Amino acid sequence: MIFADLNSDLGESYGAYTIGADDEIIPLVSSVNIACGWHAGDPLVMQKAVALAKRYGVSIGAHPGYPDLMGFGRRNMNASPAEIKAYIQYQVGALSAFCRAAGVRLHHVKPHGAMYNMAGADIKLARAVAEAVAEIDDKLVLLALSGSEMIRAANEIGLPCASEVFADRHYEEDGSLRARSKPDSVIHDEEECIARVLRMVTEGKVKAVTGRDIAIRADSICVHGDTPEAIRFIRRIRDTLTENGAAIKPF
Repeated sequence: MIFADLNSDLGESYGAYTIGADDEIIPLVSSVNIACGWHAGDPLVMQKAVALAKRYGVSIGAHPGYPDLMGFGRRNMNASPAEIKAYIQYQVGALSAFCRAAGVRLHHVKPHGAMYNMAGADIKLARAVAEAVAEIDDKLVLLALSGSEMIRAANEIGLPCASEVFADRHYEEDGSLRARSKPDSVIHDEEECIARVLRMVTEGKVKAVTGRDIAIRADSICVHGDTPEAIRFIRRIRDTLTENGAAIKPF
């Protein structure tokens, strides 16, 4: 049997501003990545997201990003490896406290946005990410882009890692995600999304924007929680994978 983890980036509301539909998405996924207050989220939002994940038996991950609330953590920053390391440990520590208070275990760490993309391409930043996680708890899993430098860095130090693929994003030929500043970076067509996910899970391949097939490993499938199609995509992905003999469970 094929096992597939379905994850979503959540806990991204802030104060009076609501982003995403955590209440509806958390019951549908097997893992969540909760914003830690720097690119999105706040203490009450973090606390609520942890409680919801506990209620539905969903694996909890920390989703640390750059200190860029206005840019939603999607703007590149010229931060050193030492700074990246401290940023991650600070934010993971905050979410860990909410997990401990709720009596649940923090399962994984997935960097957000620009930090995720930059560390995915730069081995020095990738090593800082992997070391930051390992120093907190070497049993935490690093969730990172399939084929990225973060996967390489985790393997170098023996940190557990899982390869992530994206249901709602297009890929460049080198395996990186197409920048959001470029056209056709986000997938809004439901049928295209479903076909790509099924192929990534069953064949280990995805078509890049150039039209060329690239190899990919799908330990976990991400659907962004802040897109309008998120709930519909997640439901269809669950149904399609189940119909094709896959079991939805945490990586």
